Amino acid sequence: MSAGIERLLAIMSRLRDPSGGCPWDREQTWRSISPHTLEEAYELADAIERDDPAAVRDELGDLLFQVVFQAQIARERGLFDFDDVAAGIGDKLERRHPHVFGRQRIASAEEQSRAWEAHKSAERRERGDGTGVLDGVARALPALTRAAKFGRRAAAVGFDWSSAEAVLDKVDEEVAESRHALEQGDPGKLREELGDLLFAVAQAARYCGLDPEESLRQANDKFERRFRHIEAGLASRGLSPQQVGIDELEALWVEAKQSGI
Repeated sequence: MSAGIERLLAIMSRLRDPSGGCPWDREQTWRSISPHTLEEAYELADAIERDDPAAVRDELGDLLFQVVFQAQIARERGLFDFDDVAAGIGDKLERRHPHVFGRQRIASAEEQSRAWEAHKSAERRERGDGTGVLDGVARALPALTRAAKFGRRAAAVGFDWSSAEAVLDKVDEEVAESRHALEQGDPGKLREELGDLLFAVAQAARYCGLDPEESLRQANDKFERRFRHIEAGLASRGLSPQQVGIDELEALWVEAKQSGI
C-alpha cells in the first residue's frame, strides 16, 4: 500500500477515535455521509468540465476521502475495510475484462459495452438481486441519468424506437399531452405528463448517442452566460432585471444569442 493511502487511512482512524477524535466525524454514519459523497462526485465532474487539473486533483482527493470514510465506518462495524474495497474492485475489473486478463477477444468498444452489461447482469443473478432487465439501476442516480440507463437496458433486449425521428415524434406527442393537461387544469396530470416528456427527451438524447445529463448541464451553462450578459448590460446603465420589462430583457437575450454567448 502506498504511503499516501496509509497516511490517509491513519488520519481517518484518528478522526473517528472515540477518545480523541473529531466529534463531528465520530457522529457520522453511512447514511449521513452519503449526501457529501454525492456532492463530491458532482464537484469532481464540474472540475473535469472546466478542464482544471489542480481542481480535478483536489476533488479526486475529496472523493477518495469519502471512500475512506465509508470504509472506516464499515471496519468499525466489523463488515469490511478499505483493503477489502480495493481488492473487490480489482477482482471485478479483471472479471469484467476477460479480453484483457483472459483469453476472450473483443474487437470494439461497442462490443465491450455489451459484454460489460452481460457480466453485470450475470453478477446480479448470482447475488440474487433479481433477473429483470431493469434490476440494479440505482434510485439515487440523477433522474435524467437513470432514465437513460433504463432506455439502454430496454434497448439491449430490442425495446427501442426504430429511428431518431421516431423518438422525436414521441417527444412531440408528450408535448401535446402536456399542453392538454395544462388546459385541463389538473396539476397531478400535468406533473405526470411533464415527467413523461422529460423521460422522452432523455431517450432522444440516449438514442442519438448523447448523455442527457451532460446536455442539460451545457444548456444550464449557456443560460447562465446569457443571463449574466443581460445583468451586465443593465448594470452598465445602473439598472437591474427587476427594473425593466420583459421586452428589454428579451432584447438583451437575443443580443447575447446573436453574439455567440
